[in-house]
Amino acid sequence: MCFAFQVNNSQENYIINGETLELKIEIDGTLDLLWNIFDGTYHYFIRTDDGTITELKNTKASKRNYLAEYKETLSAVTGMSAEKLKFTLSDLKTYVDAYNSGRDTSYSSNVTTSKVELRLGFFGGITNHPFIGNPDNVKTPLIGAELEFFEANALPRHSGFLQARHTFDNDDLPYSTTEFSLGYRYRIINTSSFSIYGQVKLVTLNLSDVTFIGENDTEISQNDTSFDAPLIFGLGSDIKVGKNSYITVIYGELFGLLLDNQGNFSTDISFGCKFNL
Repeated sequence: MCFAFQVNNSQENYIINGETLELKIEIDGTLDLLWNIFDGTYHYFIRTDDGTITELKNTKASKRNYLAEYKETLSAVTGMSAEKLKFTLSDLKTYVDAYNSGRDTSYSSNVTTSKVELRLGFFGGITNHPFIGNPDNVKTPLIGAELEFFEANALPRHSGFLQARHTFDNDDLPYSTTEFSLGYRYRIINTSSFSIYGQVKLVTLNLSDVTFIGENDTEISQNDTSFDAPLIFGLGSDIKVGKNSYITVIYGELFGLLLDNQGNFSTDISFGCKFNL
């Protein structure tokens, strides 16, 4: 049994099995789709035209297997196959929308095309250039900026990024580089307040400048341009500090799958901020 009260801009509070839950109304039709995020986890519900609310469950059976009870629940209510339906808000929304469209000719579709959202970031830190010769393990400063892009979602787990960063030289390590990279991130821990993710730089373009002593003790400067697919892996975290702003910590170059570490344990750490555009 459930009761609904306190209507507020397409959100209602419900008492379901003795627990009060605030649910967002995603689709309002012959079959309603309701949802919200509790403890960093999505919870989805359907409401039939007689007011009965049923939670759509996807119980975790083992590390990689889920029971997908929601498929049987939806098939029983709608008579439509849900065998290939994914347990995501966008997929559930499309499914319920299709059911409503077939049952009520006056129903107005709620499904829109996917929207890409952007997040702009700036950062600074230090690096010991783990993939070049650096026998004294010298650390130099770095600065950078990036544009992260992901499908519109309350809690996006996958994202891509375009990044530009510059590392400075100093007297002990006369090497600097400007790098442009394209990469991918997967959020291992993903909540509304913070996330921890793994990332990989898929392709990079480096404009490097190195100074060395040549014959007759003459100082020689050499510029180099390289385009690579190095698969450089790293870790990061975004911590929400405002409605559209985050503090970010990135361990950018932990190891490279197609690059050799030159003998020093990687020190490539930066701190910065991000803003939703």
